[in-house]
Amino acid sequence: MATIESLYSYLTPRDREIIELSGYGARMGFGARPALVIVDATYGFCGDRREPIADSVRRWPNSCGEASWDAIDRIRALLDAFRAQQRPVIYTRGAYRDDKWDMGSWLWKHARSRPQEAPPPSGRHHDEIVHDIAPRPGDLVIGKQKPSAFFSTPLQSYLTLLGADSLVVAGGSTSGCVRATVVDGFSANYRIAVAADACFDRLQSSHAMSLLDMHAKYADVLDTAEIVGHFGSPASVAVQP
Repeated sequence: MATIESLYSYLTPRDREIIELSGYGARMGFGARPALVIVDATYGFCGDRREPIADSVRRWPNSCGEASWDAIDRIRALLDAFRAQQRPVIYTRGAYRDDKWDMGSWLWKHARSRPQEAPPPSGRHHDEIVHDIAPRPGDLVIGKQKPSAFFSTPLQSYLTLLGADSLVVAGGSTSGCVRATVVDGFSANYRIAVAADACFDRLQSSHAMSLLDMHAKYADVLDTAEIVGHFGSPASVAVQP
């Protein structure tokens, strides 16, 4: 389980000292009207079954392997807590043309996303949200084409409509779309909690360092159990879409 204490093992003694001296990593606290944002928990990033990542990426080039399926179990707990309180749930997923023309700059850095590459041999579409945590009626699903869930999407206008003052963020990848979403949410002055054990990445080092960096500057990085314990308690109920 990725706790902040365990993640500190990635830091040198010098880095730990600087974090303590600098004042970064202060607790920002939870907001009163949170929305749960599940970032890109799709078959393209998880694969279509639990298997070692080296096997999964041979079929699903963006897969994060077993780490994504471990996170899905935690995402389900977050969903249960938010739905029990009738709080808003928002999913993101990729949204591209079949010919991949609108993938744009993704094609420059990821060779296996290029149009000539064959799709994974599976009945699942890479942008389909994993069935185990599939959206329900009333949940919002936002298509996006770049890392941040805020970039060129209606996310912020939906959050305004919902009256949300804060975000709980989970999904993948930690160093990519999760981090970009958190930075943009922070820039829009939302309080943000990142569920560390409900996030996933294909590289363990990127996962750890991104969580540490977000915790230092942009969000409270917490275990799912702590977030569920807070929002699962009796509280005012947010307005569903």
